[in-house]
Order: sequence, then structure tokens, then C-alpha cells
Amino acid sequence: MARPGKKRGLWRKRASRADTLKFEDVSDRAINNLKVRIHQVNWFSTYHVHHRITEHFRKGRAFLLGDAAHIHSPVGGQGMNTGIGDAINLAWKLAAVLRGRAPDSLLDSYEAERIGFARRLVATTDRVFNFVTAEGWLADILRARVAPVVIPMATSFEAVREFLFRTVSQISLNYRGSPLSEGVARRVHGGDRLPWVAIQGSDNFDSLAAMTWQVHVYGDVSAGTAAWCSGHKVPLHIFDWREEHGKAGIARNAHYLLRPDTYVGLAAAAGATAALDVYCKDQAIHFAPP
Repeated sequence: MARPGKKRGLWRKRASRADTLKFEDVSDRAINNLKVRIHQVNWFSTYHVHHRITEHFRKGRAFLLGDAAHIHSPVGGQGMNTGIGDAINLAWKLAAVLRGRAPDSLLDSYEAERIGFARRLVATTDRVFNFVTAEGWLADILRARVAPVVIPMATSFEAVREFLFRTVSQISLNYRGSPLSEGVARRVHGGDRLPWVAIQGSDNFDSLAAMTWQVHVYGDVSAGTAAWCSGHKVPLHIFDWREEHGKAGIARNAHYLLRPDTYVGLAAAAGATAALDVYCKDQAIHFAPP
């Protein structure tokens, strides 16, 4: 029987000629660990992982998104969510510009909002992939002995599960530094996702099924705000104030102007009607058809 050190040396030698490997060359370790039987192999190929990101997401009339803009290891299953996020972010902005409801400069915010997250994602998946595929006795111990014990213990805590859920689902992603994000009302900043609040079988996300600008108010609405929304043809959704709203970080009577992709564009705790008007003029956005 070959010594462990010798076996690792053979593995490295085989890895150096990956393109010429056969299934039999690499299957023993996986089969022994998984306790499975392989009766027939119909297809076998070498898998190459790339970690790359484009320098820019926009150049003139050309836009890159999804795998064309960033590609990385499938560790964590983030590729699809990220590509969909890119598409939604760009789609509503393209629609607004093409319909003459926003200036071309709105399209610059696509790169500003998405490229930073893509860079962090590529860096993170790169580190995780390196850990998963690292060679050596220490890496083997961490994967086979430590991780199976530590991970279940960690995920037994609700706070850890909540953090993992928010990270993998990407609902913790925000655009606070975006030129489209303004204001703060309690714990909700411009650029945040609106907190989800469920009360007695209903929630405040039903209206978000429509990809349109809209205003949410939790509490009382002034006649001026109602008139502003009516005049700009922006749907106004009013929710009776409940304690659950406050626990979620929403401010009573504050106004939240939501973008078509459901992120908060403006959070205004005071002087809301004037703030809505200033935001509309500063962004040069026309909510109603010209």
C-alpha cells in the first residue's frame, strides 16, 4: 500500500496533466468517501473554474450582465441570483430611458450599483473554492473532520441561519452608495430593500409584484402627499401603523419611494412631500408618460 505522502505526490502529478486524465485516475477517492458503486460512465470531462470580472458593465450602448460580466465558482449557488439581479436592475432603467421618462445618465447607475457586489462575490467564491479544493493533510482534516462538526453546531443557532439565508438569498444587498439612493427613516436607508412585514396572513410586499415606482406610508398620509402621488401617477399604498412595522425598522408616518426593482429610492421621515418633489427633480425622472 502506498504511503499517504506518496499518494499525495501522485495526485499532484495527475493534476498537472488534467486534460489527459481518465475517470479511473480520479474516481477512487470520491467513490471510497461516498460509499457508492459506479457501474458505467457515459461521459467524463475535466472541469475548469474561472474567476473573472469585466472592467466595466457599460460602454456606450453596450451593457454586460450575468456570466458575460462576471464568472466564478458555483460554490454557494450565487451565479443565477446575481445574473437575475443584474437583469432586473438594468431592465427597468432601459425601459425608463427608452420611453423618455429618464435621462441617459440613469443607465450609468447600473454599473455603479452592480459592479461592487460582483467584485465581492468573485473574491468570496474564490476563497471558498480554494478551501474546498485545497490539498494537504491540514485541508483534509478541516474538510473531513472539523467542518462536519462545526457547521451543524453553528447552524443550530437562529442568528447564524438568518445570516446565511440573507447572504445566500442576497436580500442583504443594498445600494446605499448609489446616486439614486437618498434619505433615511429610522433603520431604512435609501438603497435598502424594504423590510418585509407579515401581519395576520397579509404582508406589505403584495404591491411589489408590479414593476413600477410606488410610495409606501405606514401610518398617516397628508393631503399634499396624496395630491403629489396622484399628480405624478405614482401608486400610493397606505398601511395602518402596527407594532410589527416598528420592529422591522420602519418609521411611523415616513414615506418610502420604491423603485421598480423594489429597492428604496427615497426614505423621508419629515417633510416627505417636499422630499418627493426634490428627488423627482434631482433625478430628472418622469413617472407619468410625457
